[in-house]
Amino acid sequence: MWRIQEYPMAEDVVVVSTPYLSGYRIVQNLGFTWGLIVRSRGLGMNIVAGLRTIVGGEIHEYTELLNQSRDQALTRLKEHARALGANAVISVEFDSSEIGGYMTEVLAYGTAVVVEKDQVPSNPVRLG
Repeated sequence: MWRIQEYPMAEDVVVVSTPYLSGYRIVQNLGFTWGLIVRSRGLGMNIVAGLRTIVGGEIHEYTELLNQSRDQALTRLKEHARALGANAVISVEFDSSEIGGYMTEVLAYGTAVVVEKDQVPSNPVRLG
């Protein structure tokens, strides 16, 4: 499990799917940010994938294409957030769609924020 000790604020943008960043407080909301990529599957990949559908199971070529697309969309999201002046993006989600039967769009989006380390120590939640 990846664990954050101290954020390298000037060098990278922290991305989380939660609406908060534990141990940090949001000092400025910069608004919506996104990263988008559209990729073609290509004729060769479609032929190989078509043959694999006869046998069934995972189509590794498409899995790899989508993993690369998500990584690139996330990189573009970070670049856009950094250009806005953010050091973090909260509530990040992915969306994808097909365009024309041959292309796949992958969108990463969230809220660009500026965070700073919270000086108040957190208290554990106790039930009962």
